[in-house]
This record gives sequence, C-alpha cells and structure tokens, in this order.
Amino acid sequence: MKVIIIEDEKPSARRLQRMVNQLGLEVDVLLHSVEESVQWFKANPHPDLIFLDIQLSDGLSFEIFESVKIESAIIFTTAYDEYALKAFKLNSIDYLLKPIDEDDLELAVEKFKTRIPRQEQVVLDFNEIKNLLVNPLERQFKKRFSVQVGQHLKLINSDDIECFYSENKGTYLHTNSGRNYLLNSTLDQLEQELEPDSFFRINRKFIVNINAIHDMVNYTNSRLEIKLNSYKDEQVIVARERVKTFKDWLE
Repeated sequence: MKVIIIEDEKPSARRLQRMVNQLGLEVDVLLHSVEESVQWFKANPHPDLIFLDIQLSDGLSFEIFESVKIESAIIFTTAYDEYALKAFKLNSIDYLLKPIDEDDLELAVEKFKTRIPRQEQVVLDFNEIKNLLVNPLERQFKKRFSVQVGQHLKLINSDDIECFYSENKGTYLHTNSGRNYLLNSTLDQLEQELEPDSFFRINRKFIVNINAIHDMVNYTNSRLEIKLNSYKDEQVIVARERVKTFKDWLE
C-alpha cells in the first residue's frame, strides 16, 4: 500500500509521517507545495492514500487537481472547520483538524483500511471551495447562546464569554462575571460557530476569547500558559502544536 503526505510545514509532515508509520502504514513520499506535487503526480503512479493539507506554501492544494487527475483516497489535514469541509465534492475518506490527534488519526486510518478504495477521478467545484475559504467573513457566526438556569432560559452574548471548556463529558461556557453554564454543544461544534477573530481553540479542552486574555507565560515543552481575567479553575495551556498558529492569530 502506497501512502504519501502533502504538507508545506516540514516538521508537521515528519510528525504525521511518524504517527502514520506507528499505525502500520508506510509513508513513501513527503511533498510540500502545489508545484512539487503536480510534478510528482505527473511522473509517478498515484498512491492508494494521500494525507493532504489544504493550505500549501504556494496556494490551495485543490490547485493540484486542476493539473492532474488524482485517483487516490484522500484524508484532509486542515485548520479549517467542518463548515468549509461540507463544500467538498470528492471521494475523500475523512478529514483531520490540526493539531492532529492520535486517536482521530487512528480512526481515519481504520476507516480507510475497512473500505475498498475505488479508483475514481476526484471531482470538485474548485471555485466554490476557494471562495468559501478565501472569504470567511461572508459566514454568519453566533452572537449569543441560550443556557438553562433552573426552569428559565438565559441569553448570554458572545462578547461576555471568556472561554468554553469541556469537563466530565460536558461542555461549559465561562462568563466575564465568573459564572459557568452547561451547554448542549460540543467544543467541535462551537469551533465552527464562533467568530474566528475573537475565539481560538488552544487545545482539545479549551476555546478562549482574545479579549479575556490578560497575560501569557512561557510554559514547559514549548507551550504557553494563558491567564484569563476571571477563570481560575485550572491551568489554561496552549498545546505545543498550536503555539505558532495561536501567535499568528494574536496578531
């Protein structure tokens, strides 16, 4: 079985290569740009499976499909959310949100292994996807959330929320006034619904509001500790794989 990775960040590509190898799949090739990928596909037999990053150094990876007909199963690796991925019209197996989690990767690989790959041309509406990814401001994000307080419903504006967090299989929001409320949504769902300029998923457990951050401190293993205005229940740590993206988001 032939597997390749297309990822512009070489450390991320090598990390994913190690993770995939540990699951029993041998990654033969690492590619890092649209141009390099097009040249490789034109000169080599297509693999059984591609791990494909959406945003490459020289453009969106969909541009590869404009030059060559890909006949491989695809697992996308992306920082974009599920809303954007719903626009994809191709024979993708799955997608993985960055930073890639080992359990999510294993599930995606198992899904691939239990399916007989079909040799089909990848078909997609490139312009539709490109417009969606390039113009995220056209999306409508949630401005308020309703929470249950006894027998009553209470509305909380997004601007009044410091963070969202998961605990004991529940998802909570924490307000500027220091109150916690249980939600029916998951963090994955919230990540799709929140304004990305204001809210950032720093790890599997927390989404933070940029306006609630009052200090940031270097932490062990190249991570960052976030100090929020009122949330003090536990440490809020930016995952190592997300530190660079988080710093870019701050600017």
